[in-house]
Amino acid sequence: MSGAAVLFSPRRVGAMVLRYWYLLRSSWPRLLELVYWPAVQLLTWGFIQLYVADNATFFARAGGAFIGAVLLWDILMRGQLGFSVSFLEEMWARNMGNLLMSPLTTAEFVASLMIMSIVRLAIGMVPVSVMAIFFFDFNIYAMGFALAAFFANLILTSWSVGLVVSGLVLRNGLGAEGLAWTIMFLFMPLACVYYPVAVLPDWLQHVAWLLPPTYVFEGMRTLVIDHVFRADLMARALLVNAVLFAAAAWAFSRLVESARDQGSLISAGE
Repeated sequence: MSGAAVLFSPRRVGAMVLRYWYLLRSSWPRLLELVYWPAVQLLTWGFIQLYVADNATFFARAGGAFIGAVLLWDILMRGQLGFSVSFLEEMWARNMGNLLMSPLTTAEFVASLMIMSIVRLAIGMVPVSVMAIFFFDFNIYAMGFALAAFFANLILTSWSVGLVVSGLVLRNGLGAEGLAWTIMFLFMPLACVYYPVAVLPDWLQHVAWLLPPTYVFEGMRTLVIDHVFRADLMARALLVNAVLFAAAAWAFSRLVESARDQGSLISAGE
């Protein structure tokens, strides 16, 4: 096989992951930022929940539903940011042209971004989840298999969004970089992070159910409040995620080809 082209090389993926890891490890502010914002959000909303729980029987009964929503939202948000920021590192360094003209395939590049999103997410979320145990007596790991289902669906959604955002930045230049930092907030009201879908108007509920995270947050509330794991919601979320990820992968490949045709890979900038 020495003369044949390798369609997918784990060694090349590993090399890219090492590149991003060295970049991350070499800068303590980057590492601090991964923990800082999730910790601030957890402490802020966590203490608000403690205050409200002392004055409202529903919140007292709901227990950690609010803190659970904060932690799961951070998985979704940080998963997408971890993917997009690793991509933006290449754009900032004006290295995309070199990468995509190398033997590295698009699939290998995307795989390395996925792995780094999990690495960045773990660095930020593991300490914060431990803080939730000590400060608020909420152990997200006690969810067991349900947590794995929640995580899988949220990370798939974050990768899908990250793919589309990265493709748009690659095609349109760093002028579109702001999408990487803000696009997830567009989904927050419809994903029903902190409240049930039933709160929305009837016509908007149908739109909300088109988003995989909606199923996850509904499932989390059912688990925490009623102690019931809704496997049917997770199965529907996985189905929607499969369609969403396939569409995002197709869009990314088309945007990469368009960037090649327009010369954006070499002239990436504002």
